[in-house]
Amino acid sequence: MASITNQGQAPQSQAELLYQAQLRKERSFRTHVGVSWAVLFFILIFLFSGQNIQLGSFRFETIHLDTEFILKNLTFIAKGLGQTLLISVLSILFAMTLALLAALGRLSSFPPIYAISTFYVSLIRGTPLYLQIFFFFLALPQLGVNLSGVVAGVTALGLNYGAYMSETFRAGLSSVGKGQREAAMALGMTPGQTMRRIVLPQALRFAIPPMGNDFISMTKDSALVSATGFVHELMWRAVKVGRAQFNSLEALIMAAMFYWVLTLILTYFQGKLEARLSKGDR
Repeated sequence: MASITNQGQAPQSQAELLYQAQLRKERSFRTHVGVSWAVLFFILIFLFSGQNIQLGSFRFETIHLDTEFILKNLTFIAKGLGQTLLISVLSILFAMTLALLAALGRLSSFPPIYAISTFYVSLIRGTPLYLQIFFFFLALPQLGVNLSGVVAGVTALGLNYGAYMSETFRAGLSSVGKGQREAAMALGMTPGQTMRRIVLPQALRFAIPPMGNDFISMTKDSALVSATGFVHELMWRAVKVGRAQFNSLEALIMAAMFYWVLTLILTYFQGKLEARLSKGDR
């Protein structure tokens, strides 16, 4: 009996050893990546440290930044973070609504609905986002429609990303097997109930991770709204103070750092969300 027990425990012990080795390998990889990031970040800081290095006949001068200007205007530029996030959140909510409607339209067997959704996607994808922002801000007033800079930016960003995200929603809706729909019908569910209770929950689970990438991209593209001159977000503030004091290099570097940190934070939370959603696949 003891030999049988030992034989049964041996494979489990070996599997545990393999698991621990895999964990050590992953920790080692993450450590090396972290060290590499630290070295690259140090090199980046050094390149903007304003140092003069003389080695014989070789002279190397790093980029000098006006630290006094940076400290003086850091708060002014940082105040644009709230506007940037507001535009991004409103735009992604608008884009998700349009993307879902467009995806349902592209799956529709009713020709006019299908035509409207495909026409919308083709038109928006076929024109630049920069043009769309100016269209809503500058062209519509000729028709008597006056939109503020924020509304014009949110409308343009929502329409643009909604067209691209519609493909993600369409793929998510299509991923739900036909058998599940037929089973719902057999249980007496109406098409609306089937969509709400069976199809949409599974489709959203499939679509949420790509939407995280879209939200991060939209946060950066929100800088284009500053071109209207009436939305005081990060980019507008950086350009304004940089031009006024002839320190565009320092101002744009500060804006870049704010966008970078914001992207890192959003990427971290996106990773956590994807890990949570992936638990159901294990």
